Amino acid sequence: MIVLDTDVMIEIFDKHSENGANLLARIVEHGDSVATTAINLHEMLYGLEKYARPASELLQLPTLEYTKEDARLSVKIELSAEKSGKPIRRTDAMIAAVCVRNEADFFTLDAKHFTQLKSLGLRLFPATM
Repeated sequence: MIVLDTDVMIEIFDKHSENGANLLARIVEHGDSVATTAINLHEMLYGLEKYARPASELLQLPTLEYTKEDARLSVKIELSAEKSGKPIRRTDAMIAAVCVRNEADFFTLDAKHFTQLKSLGLRLFPATM
């Protein structure tokens, strides 16, 4: 399974984005199922609501929930990042935990930001730039 980060979804759902078309092609070529997390869905819905844009296509995307196990793991991820001197946003730790628990590849355009989490079990989608 491939979990899409907010930045990837923004590009894909932007009908005028050539980069979005390329990203979508990479996902389709990979042939795996696609989802997002409840946290990413919140970020997208917030932006769409703020700018009065329709969310119907977005709501069709399968969404992975944030569970108690994810909460425990995201705390470990966040604390580990802080101890390494490279703190991350709480929501990023939460998203990473959902991906790790679901054994999913995380597709983000900010791979550099998430690379430090690979040692904690986060797998980045091979086509990540």
